[in-house]
Amino acid sequence: MQKQARFYLIAETALQSELVAQEALACELAAQAWRLGKRVLIACATEQQALNLDEALWQRDPEQFVPHNLSGEVTQYATPIEISWPGRRNAQRRDLLINLQQQLPDFIASFTQVIDFVPADEEGKAQARERYKLYRQLGFEMITEKA
Repeated sequence: MQKQARFYLIAETALQSELVAQEALACELAAQAWRLGKRVLIACATEQQALNLDEALWQRDPEQFVPHNLSGEVTQYATPIEISWPGRRNAQRRDLLINLQQQLPDFIASFTQVIDFVPADEEGKAQARERYKLYRQLGFEMITEKA
């Protein structure tokens, strides 16, 4: 299977509730992937970011509920969406990585599908360009979309 990295271009940096635009989009994309039967890992930059996404997913309307957990939480069953941060990740295999980190996670080689973001700010764009180059060097087919 061809490896694929999809970058979403974020037009604004405005907050949507407590989440920045790419975090809100990450939650929505994770929900969409879960509805398609995919097992998702959201790799956050910090533990606080992971907690924010966890809270945002819990606050969705009941009919929009998405089963998820934070890495390291003990659950009776493996949840389809895991939210991790550096130094904390469960070992379950996942189909899709949603990357919110500034660098590529060290476990990138275990994924064939990745979603990443190009933020509106210049520093974020520069970091995204570096990740884009690395994905391409790793053999990912590159796709770019407007958010």
